[in-house]
Amino acid sequence: MSTIKTAMIVGGGIGGLVTALKLHRVGVSVQVFESVENIKALGVGINLLPHAVKVLTELGLEEELEKTGLPTAELIFVNKFGKKIWQEDRGINAGYRWPQYSIHRGRLQMLLLKAVKEQLGEEAVMVGHHLKSFQMLGDTVEAQFENRKTGERLGSYRADIMIAADGIHSAVRKHYYPNEGLPKFSGRILWRGITEATPFLTGKSMIMAGYQDQKFVAYPVCPETAKNGRSLVNWIAELTVGDEMPSRADWNRQIEKEKFAPSFAAWDFGWLNVPKLIEETNAVYEFPMVDRDPLPQWTFGRVTLLGDAAHPMYPIGSNGASQAILDADALSQAILEQPSPELALKVYEQARREATANIVLTNRKNGPEVVMQIVEERAPNGFENLEDVITQQELEDIANKYKQIAGFDRETLNSK
Repeated sequence: MSTIKTAMIVGGGIGGLVTALKLHRVGVSVQVFESVENIKALGVGINLLPHAVKVLTELGLEEELEKTGLPTAELIFVNKFGKKIWQEDRGINAGYRWPQYSIHRGRLQMLLLKAVKEQLGEEAVMVGHHLKSFQMLGDTVEAQFENRKTGERLGSYRADIMIAADGIHSAVRKHYYPNEGLPKFSGRILWRGITEATPFLTGKSMIMAGYQDQKFVAYPVCPETAKNGRSLVNWIAELTVGDEMPSRADWNRQIEKEKFAPSFAAWDFGWLNVPKLIEETNAVYEFPMVDRDPLPQWTFGRVTLLGDAAHPMYPIGSNGASQAILDADALSQAILEQPSPELALKVYEQARREATANIVLTNRKNGPEVVMQIVEERAPNGFENLEDVITQQELEDIANKYKQIAGFDRETLNSK
């Protein structure tokens, strides 16, 4: 039985909030500290893979997820001319015991925040608390917080352990790796938007079009809109732009569509009109495609990293939020089984560090989307017969290998 009674979680994003719910379940008293003063439903769409949905279902959130997310029916890769390369069923359609959900990131965060406040109490989430410094004092961790806007000191807090779920710019990660520097830029920029539109394909389809240097992703995220015969479509346009990364101050800023829309002007596939979707979007946000190198160590005594603080990865293969949720699950399991705080955090790291490092490195090679790049290189002018370009076996092998790397191989997951 673990001796961990109290935990501080730095960061109230998806990873931090799921960790709070999981630790509460194993008897740990949790305090979440979030830098922003008011947590809002920000962001655009994300996907939750079946293994992450399993964790959330075990937390009793199945009904809320059904109301908030749209179960993804299939994933389809097409070339830049809209011709199909690969199609596979997803979630329940593919025989998993749990769905895959396309969901608005902000709405998911608010769902989790509500659950934390209901189960742990309103006071469990301290907003407007930015981590200033921390130190280990004997058998506790002490952390000092401030108001990021005013610099006002907000006092010190102590707990048996501290979990850093403070994202890609993690202050805790920087404390242990002060010379790491900025995230690594892929040379690619993402432009993200969300638009109410006519449903495409099944109305629950996730599509990826193009190849590495020019890609378009689209999928619907709202069950309420779907009930009314429409689709709230989350989309991402992606282009290779070169080596200069936008300054951090400009990340997620709203930009003019003219910056990228002309590159997609001819991408009307009949079943999906990309230029129209972009044109009808009110607000478009720009984001560099970045990650960080896998770390040799996450855990330092009674402090550990989780989610994007531990393993930020390219948004390929629908893994960012899902892997943070798996981290939370592994951490709670280790705390339940291990006798000491230090050992519990080490066992958690052993369960997750190598697994997530493999995903980071695989995503740098385009993960399952590599099939689009292969087809572009072999048939840049399009194809009449796909079998002349890539075999069905090659396509299946790539898809199945990625599922194993990312931990959602159907047979393995369904047997758990």
